[in-house]
Order: sequence, then structure tokens, then C-alpha cells
Amino acid sequence: MIHLKNVELYRNRKTILHNVSWDVEKGQHWTILGLNGSVKTTLLKVINGYLWPNGGSVEVLGETFGKTDIREVRKQMGWVSSAMVDQFNWCDPAIEIVLSGKFGAIRLFESVSDEEIDEAVGIMKLLHCDHLVNKAFELLSHGERQRVQIARALMARPKLLILDEPTTGLDLIERERLLQTIAKLANSEENPTLLYVTHHVEEILPCFTHILCMRDGEVFASGGRDELLTTENLSQFFGHPLTITYENNRAWVALK
Repeated sequence: MIHLKNVELYRNRKTILHNVSWDVEKGQHWTILGLNGSVKTTLLKVINGYLWPNGGSVEVLGETFGKTDIREVRKQMGWVSSAMVDQFNWCDPAIEIVLSGKFGAIRLFESVSDEEIDEAVGIMKLLHCDHLVNKAFELLSHGERQRVQIARALMARPKLLILDEPTTGLDLIERERLLQTIAKLANSEENPTLLYVTHHVEEILPCFTHILCMRDGEVFASGGRDELLTTENLSQFFGHPLTITYENNRAWVALK
């Protein structure tokens, strides 16, 4: 699904990504973990072809960047980010926001069939937001808007779905509801490979099989979830002694 080898990225004589190598296989779901400033989103932009590395190689969905039409590769990827919300027309009903994802557009400019509408409603039902079909986007809660964004990304039937800190700005209840929805999506049939970006360890759900730990633009560690979620590894990663407790197969961190 993803093969990065010795990726280097420089801007204004500053190293942003240094010697990043990473492989994602089909059937895996990854969490990208790191504190603020660990350039997690920058790494995503490289994977999407919005930033071009100064060195190394990038291969996504079997296509090598520099030898393929990146626009066609992007059609097979979905990217959900809070930054994208401002680009939507907030007066549009939720169903139109979702349908726009079928065409890779911010607004719905194309005519749609009854089958496409049924498909959109079905995806919204999967994400527990089908009751919002005719409700204007501006009237939705933050958590509801995130669900609609995910539904929009799924309309393109992506092979790779990137969730870039989707719980930002959510209260505890909304966050947990959204995480439950993501877990359901990960365990559904024909699910896409998930990349979930966060700086909160407790958001690493049991459905995420692997973790990529990013620090200061470098890969600190990568591997299986159970292998990396240990007191010793996370204390080294965050540079602070901490303890880990588990509840419902989720790790919760407390500083010593």
C-alpha cells in the first residue's frame, strides 16, 4: 500500500523529514503517533503528492511517484482533516457534502442517480449519521461534521483512508462516539486501509494493528501495536517517565 525509502525533505535549508522509511501492507491499519511539531501532517502530504521530497523514493498503491499520474493515485485515497471543513459550503445539506466525494469535488456540481443517493445514505447509516441527510452542514455539531467528512471520503471507495487528527475539538463523549465509528469502519467488509494520525495514546484503538512513532521529522520506531505500547518504549519516545494502564484493550498514559 505504501513504500517509503530514505525520504528526505528540506525547506529553506531546514530538514523537515530525515531518512524516513516506512512500509504499509494491505490488511494493516496504522496509527501515526507524535507530539505537536513532529511533522505527521507533512508526511501525509508527501504520501498524497502535495509535497515533493528532495531525496528517497515514494511508492503508493503500487505506483512510484515521478513515474505516474499522481492525480489518478489520489482518486484512490481519502483524506479527512479538520482543515478541509472550511472549504465546504456550509449551507449545503449533509447528503450533498457526502455525494461530492464521488467526484472529488468540494461541492456537488454533477447530477446524481438514485443509486448514488442510496449509496451515500448507506454509508451515512454505517457511520451513524443518516439522520442528518437533509440537515444543513452549518447546523451540525463538530462530531457530526467529522462523520459526514468520513462518509464523503468513503464515497470514492478509497483503498487508503487517512484520518488526520479527526477528534480535534471534540468533547469526551463526541470523541468516544467517533472512535467507536472508526472501529466499526475498520472491522467492516471491504474496509480501506486506515492511517490514523494522533498525539493521544488513548486513541490507539485495538483495530489499529501497527504504530509509526514520529519525532522531530524522523521515525523513532515502527511496528506492531502490542510491541510498541509499553511503558519503556513510550517513556523513551516522549522523553518523560510514564506509566501505562489498560482498559478495554486501550492504553492510557499517566506521567510519573
